[in-house]
Amino acid sequence: MRRGTIRLFHLSDIHFGLEDGRALDWARQCIANERPHAAIITGDLTMRARHHEFRAACDWIKALDVPVTVEVGNHDIPYFNLYERFFDPYKRFKAIERMVESQLDLPGLAVVPLRTTTRAQYQRFPWSNGWVTEKALAECLAAIDRHPVGTRILVAAHHPLTERRERDGKLLTINGTRTMEVLAKCRVMAVLSGHIHDPFDLVAETAAGPLRMIGAGTLSRRIRSTPPSFNEIVIDGDDLRVEARNLAHVATPDMQIDQVPENALPPRLPGEPVAPIGTVPPVDPPVH
Repeated sequence: MRRGTIRLFHLSDIHFGLEDGRALDWARQCIANERPHAAIITGDLTMRARHHEFRAACDWIKALDVPVTVEVGNHDIPYFNLYERFFDPYKRFKAIERMVESQLDLPGLAVVPLRTTTRAQYQRFPWSNGWVTEKALAECLAAIDRHPVGTRILVAAHHPLTERRERDGKLLTINGTRTMEVLAKCRVMAVLSGHIHDPFDLVAETAAGPLRMIGAGTLSRRIRSTPPSFNEIVIDGDDLRVEARNLAHVATPDMQIDQVPENALPPRLPGEPVAPIGTVPPVDPPVH
């Protein structure tokens, strides 16, 4: 790469407990061989936040010999231990604590975390979808403001920030519309996310201008309409290019969906977006 070009690998939803070993081995080998500047993992390291799932996920992540930042996904907060869920929800991340919601500072570029997961949501149950609290947004904006003018900013979150589903207005990420508007005003280069298991590269029009939203697919067996994949992001000046890399060698435009669906639950309902290759499993593999 010529001087000044930055390459990032954007991974998401590795879901140990339903991981795809072949896809994970391939992604790890790509990182070892190609040495990107950093890896960004946008949440859902585990399937049920069990101790053995976290041990396996943390061991895999610690073996990546590049700078890493990890977002917390809704599957990473304890399901069965309610005491831990409400009073110590990130205890099981201890082995990779320094990477969790950590900021990455690269030449002329910063990756800033934005927490979208919550322990509970009084507005709805279950608590799997996103919510950008005022505290989380304030922390993200403060981190952005600490950088010199002209620094390119990427924001990393687990949930896409789309607030309402297009076809029926169903609530997706609480406070998402305002968050997108504020980030667009800050001239954020893009928001990186996961959660829905299909890659995308979309532009949201906000009251403050456009905001680019980039989603990574999954490296698990919980596939939706695309095979396991991760995003390679190349930044050259103000130009940002995305390739959805996958073992099936499907071209990036055929991997990407053109809207943000509700979540990653199968099957996709009629009218919900699927990628052009359109292979949708009827159910998830069983979790044991």
